[in-house]
Amino acid sequence: MKQVDLQKRNELTQLAKKGRISRRDFMGRAMAMGVTVAAASTMWSNSVPAAPKRGGKMRFGSNHGSTTDSLDPGTFENGGIIHQGYGMRNHLTEVDSDGSLVPELCEKWEASDDAVEWVFTLRKGVEFHNGKTMDAQDVVDSMNHHRGKDTKSAAKPLLAPVKELKADGKNKVVFTLSGGNADFPYTVSDYHLAIMPSTGDGKVDWRSGVGTGAYVKQTFEPGVRGTYKRNPNYFKSGRGHFDEIEFLTIGDVVARTNALSTGEIDAMNRCDLKTVHLLKRNKKLKVEEVTGTLHYTIPMHTDVAPFDNNDVRLALKYAVDRDVLLQVILKGHGVVGNDHPISTANRYHAGDLPQRTYDLDKAKFHLKKAGVTKLSVDLSAADAAFTGAVDAAVLYREQAAKAGIDINVVREPNDGYWSNVWLKKPWCMVYWGGRPTEDMMFTQSLAAGADWNESHFAHKKFNELLIAARAELDEAKRRTMYVDMQTIVNMEGGTVVPLFANYVFAMSDKVQHGPKMAGNWDMDGDKAIERWWFG
Repeated sequence: MKQVDLQKRNELTQLAKKGRISRRDFMGRAMAMGVTVAAASTMWSNSVPAAPKRGGKMRFGSNHGSTTDSLDPGTFENGGIIHQGYGMRNHLTEVDSDGSLVPELCEKWEASDDAVEWVFTLRKGVEFHNGKTMDAQDVVDSMNHHRGKDTKSAAKPLLAPVKELKADGKNKVVFTLSGGNADFPYTVSDYHLAIMPSTGDGKVDWRSGVGTGAYVKQTFEPGVRGTYKRNPNYFKSGRGHFDEIEFLTIGDVVARTNALSTGEIDAMNRCDLKTVHLLKRNKKLKVEEVTGTLHYTIPMHTDVAPFDNNDVRLALKYAVDRDVLLQVILKGHGVVGNDHPISTANRYHAGDLPQRTYDLDKAKFHLKKAGVTKLSVDLSAADAAFTGAVDAAVLYREQAAKAGIDINVVREPNDGYWSNVWLKKPWCMVYWGGRPTEDMMFTQSLAAGADWNESHFAHKKFNELLIAARAELDEAKRRTMYVDMQTIVNMEGGTVVPLFANYVFAMSDKVQHGPKMAGNWDMDGDKAIERWWFG
């Protein structure tokens, strides 16, 4: 078979797998290539997955969850509560399984020529779990929940550019920004910005967990367990297949693996990469892997000594052997990081930025330049940050010692790690799921004053570029700005970014999913609750 013919057939089957072509068109195109009717029928059957079935109780085991979790989406800070939140509620837009942005609670969006005004037209007839019909006021009040002067929401910086927000009738919402933002429809897909029912006084009901989502909350024990039942009035066709959901926090990876192996749960996230080969041998289980924007960070508070000296920060960046961490911690399931949070999956990734490597001479040079002969620092770690975080910290300690750097690894409790350690201790191990756009990632993690600016980074030029790039509609100019920002963070930022990790998770062989799974978050974009089914 000619290479061109094989390529065309592969392209055709990919269209079928993604549901982007009808059977009639598929058959017509296949026969035009010289494929027989019988062979074309077989190709179609092999390309299109069986229709999802409804029913059953799905039990998820997650390494994430904290006793400090709440149902207020503004407080969501770990994958366990994010996943449950996606099951209960919806957003104006959604990152689909193929990475594209699609309407969710809106039917469409339109922007002014300067990308300052955005109008979202809402779906009609969508009901909350309590029977209330969703309208524009619910959207306005849900967004304002994160915008108030006293709000503690981590999404506040995302909505800071919103100068005015109003309902235009029952089914339209108008956002007016302080400057153009070409990515604004992505912004409103953020997991914090769920739409909740208005209480009629400018506030929303977040305590009940009522939303428009595929599942209705039954019980919620923070950091322990959540139970849900299928929403019979869910507006999305082909979503929300399970009758019941039980979501369990199982922080210990061995316990989580045993629970899956013995049938106590049906799916688990964050496999132990040291033993994942054993799971693959179990014929009743299957292991899945997705590459996305997940990355591990080791942020330093840049306003706290000794991290307030950029040469100290550079010394610590040169003192970590990323290649060894990739093989030992991730067993090769990922790629090395380059001390900025933008992945190869992002649109404006700085691929030409020189990769920082393990260099003891440069580490010593920067220590000397900082006037430090021997550096001693504490590094907080717990496997709540990511599986293998403690081991990674210990490896880092051994690697840095060769440059005269003494890293004292402080083992922190898993429970409460995100509330008591992250953002509070001056140097700690962290994971980020990443964001679909550079603007969202930078705005939440590195913009001056952002609640989740974990390194307390405050760089004038960076913040000027952040605002300018957000409004720039010229692709080439925008790319240049984002590359410049990645360079600034690489050279002057307070965060070591050693690794970008693949999501590796496992499930019973009876669990089914679509032909492509999202990589923006763990377990199909943390939407396995509504996207998967039992076969």
